[in-house]
Amino acid sequence: MSRVGQLPVEIPEGVTVSIAGTSVSAKGKLGELSVELTDDVSIKEENGAIVVSPVNDTQKARAMWGTARSRINGLVEGVSEGFQKKLEINGTGYRAQVQGSNLVLQLGFSHDVQYPIPSDIKIVCPDQTHIEISGADKQKVGQIAAEIRGYRPPEPYKGKGVKYEGEYILRKEGKKK
Repeated sequence: MSRVGQLPVEIPEGVTVSIAGTSVSAKGKLGELSVELTDDVSIKEENGAIVVSPVNDTQKARAMWGTARSRINGLVEGVSEGFQKKLEINGTGYRAQVQGSNLVLQLGFSHDVQYPIPSDIKIVCPDQTHIEISGADKQKVGQIAAEIRGYRPPEPYKGKGVKYEGEYILRKEGKKK
């Protein structure tokens, strides 16, 4: 039994959800998102909540039960509240700023890194060492944060690089004489 799949997805005020077979779409104040799910689960709307249940008792149906519920929950939460990732930049001379529709990163390379900002994602730099990525699509926000972090991941000796806010970097001891 899936503990996650058993929980119904509550639909908040101002969000409309439409179910068409295996396709679920949600519309709210932050936009409209849709997801195509497998036919191993059945999706129903009951009493202002979405209920997901497996079609049969196969291993795949039970595995997709919790996955389908989590994806629907991400859809509903994304169009009502949105998702946000915060990055920190550590290192002498490392900084970031938004110029037009690009995020410009100075990360110790011989050139600046230009990252184009997608139209449905909002990137803000409150100061030169912090980046805030927000949007309605959970997967896209996380992917963009991972790509930006991938330009200069934090290194274990001095901790220089781009890291998630609150991420702990396991530090190593340097060379000994």
